[in-house]
Amino acid sequence: MQNDPVQNDPVQDGPIQDGPVHDDATWPPDADVPGRFGEEWTAEPDGIGGPRLESLRERKKRQTRQLISDTATALFLERGFDDVRISEVAEACGISEKTVYNYFPTKESLMLDREEAMTAAIRRALGPGAPSRISPIEAAVQLIEADLDRLDDEWSGDPALDVTLVHRFHDLIETTPSLRAAQRDMTDRLVQVAAEAMASRAGVDPGDPEPQIAANAILGLWRVQFAAIRRLSDGSIPPSAIKEQVIAEVRRAARLIDTGLWSFGLAVQGSSGRDQLKAAADAANEARKQVLTAIRQARDAWHQVKAEAQGGEADPDPDTRDLRRLARQDRRGRQRR
Repeated sequence: MQNDPVQNDPVQDGPIQDGPVHDDATWPPDADVPGRFGEEWTAEPDGIGGPRLESLRERKKRQTRQLISDTATALFLERGFDDVRISEVAEACGISEKTVYNYFPTKESLMLDREEAMTAAIRRALGPGAPSRISPIEAAVQLIEADLDRLDDEWSGDPALDVTLVHRFHDLIETTPSLRAAQRDMTDRLVQVAAEAMASRAGVDPGDPEPQIAANAILGLWRVQFAAIRRLSDGSIPPSAIKEQVIAEVRRAARLIDTGLWSFGLAVQGSSGRDQLKAAADAANEARKQVLTAIRQARDAWHQVKAEAQGGEADPDPDTRDLRRLARQDRRGRQRR
């Protein structure tokens, strides 16, 4: 039977405090623990899927988890990731080492602690239950903007904030091989979550090229956010200006994904003039036709595989028929031109 992480947890036996459960009131520092914000991955905002009410037990577990992560992050920033042991994190929190591992399976997850929340958020934002009026790219941008709003609220609510701590937090990840590898592995897992969510929504195999490349591109928006926060939190600009600049960079990247890479390819090639723009537009139209055809074929194949597995005969679903109709209209339009 799996251990309940709340049992035998000294923090859970009494009221949860705002600060650490430790005799030394100065540890960990109350101000500016970057483990609370600025990570590459974010929790779900209220705008997608709605806020989820939590029970008292869930709230206490969340607060204990945050306490452990904040305390560990402060220690890592002070002494370096490799020079801090899990037992020291447990001692600083006033809990057992076993309790730390109940909440965080690896040392790296003490800093990269948003994967579970991000997995759930991606599934809700990109999967079949997502609002049809919001594109997958816009849904991802909304997730990032909501996290930046939270970040901005924390910064504006703390006049004594030293924003360079956030810069140090990101530098620690980038300069520690084990953290960098853990972050890369986490990204790979989240790419697969996004691919599966979008494939389920489109009715295709998650391993098909379209959901795979779309997922990689969309998850790349978090890389843009991570890099922008790291660069802009070096103290050269006030915290109030960081949010808008990060959002602007994320939206620039999102527009490129949304319009297709042909626009960037045009700039790379140095093309200019009406003929070059017309050629690029024709290439984009041709690519659109090919994508529609490929998705139609992939959906038919996936539908056939599922039908054979269920012992039935595959009939095109309404979405497949719609794609076929769009492809025929596109073909007739090109023939008329």
